[in-house]
Amino acid sequence: MATDATINTLNSADDFSEILRDRNRYAVSDSKQISNRVNGGFDELIIHSGVDANPGVILFFCLMSATLLGGLIFVLQENFLSTSLSFMLGGMAPIGYLIFLRSRRQNRINEQLSDMIDELARAAKTGRSLTHCFISVAEKTPAPLGDELKESARRLEMGVSMKAALDGLYERTGVASLNILSMALIVHQETGGDLVKVLERLARTIRDRMLFLGRLRTATAGSRATAVLMILLPPLILGFFILRDPTYLTTLMASSWGRAATFTAIALQVIGSLWVLRVLKTSQRT
Repeated sequence: MATDATINTLNSADDFSEILRDRNRYAVSDSKQISNRVNGGFDELIIHSGVDANPGVILFFCLMSATLLGGLIFVLQENFLSTSLSFMLGGMAPIGYLIFLRSRRQNRINEQLSDMIDELARAAKTGRSLTHCFISVAEKTPAPLGDELKESARRLEMGVSMKAALDGLYERTGVASLNILSMALIVHQETGGDLVKVLERLARTIRDRMLFLGRLRTATAGSRATAVLMILLPPLILGFFILRDPTYLTTLMASSWGRAATFTAIALQVIGSLWVLRVLKTSQRT
C-alpha cells in the first residue's frame, strides 16, 4: 500500500505554502481599526471572486469607471451635485461586478463539492493514501473548485503537511463547506479512522445543506426582492428627477430645510442599506 512518504519527498516545511500565491493585500494583520476591516473586506472580495488581479488594479478600474461616468454626466448637465453622485456610482460599478462574480463562483463550488467528495471516497476505496487520493481527485475536478484543490495538491507535492496544504482553502473561496471538508481530512490524517464512511456522510450532509439553502432562498425570494427594491428605488427616483430637471438638486439645496432633508435621507438610506445587506448576507451565507 502506498504511503504519504512516497509523495512527501521533501521534509515538511510549512513555510513553502507562502510562495504559491501572490499575497498583495491592503489589510494589516493584527489590526482592529475600522479602515483595516474595510481593507480586509476588499481583499476578501477580490480573492473570493476568483479574479487574478492586484487590488491596486481593481482600484484603478474603480477610478476610471467613476471618471468616465462622472465626466459624461458633467458634459450632459454641467451640474456639480449630479456629477458627484454619478462619480460615486461609477466608482462602485466594478465592486458590484466583483460581488456578482463571487456569488456565481461560490454557487458553482457548492454544486461541485458533493460530487468531488464522492470521487474522493471512491479513490479512497482503492487503498491508496489520502495524499495520493487528494492529488488524483484535484487533477480531475474542473474549475473553479479544481483550481483551489490543485493549489492544495501542489503544496502536498512540495512536502507540507495536510493541515498546511488545506490552510487557506476556506479563506480563498468563502465557502463554509470547504472548511468542513478540510477539518475532516485533517482529523483523519492525524487520528485515522474509516475515511470512506466519513466522506460519504459528508457528501450527504452537504447535499442536504444545499437542498435546505435552495428551499430557503425560494421561500425568501419575495422578501429579498422587496429589500433590494427598497434599496434601489430612492436612487432611481432621484436620478429620474435629475435627468428630467438638471437644476433639481441645486434648487433643493438652496434652502436650509432642503439641505437638512436631503442629508437626513441620504444618511438613513445608507444605514438602512447596510442593515438590509447584512441581513441578506447572513441568510445566504454558504
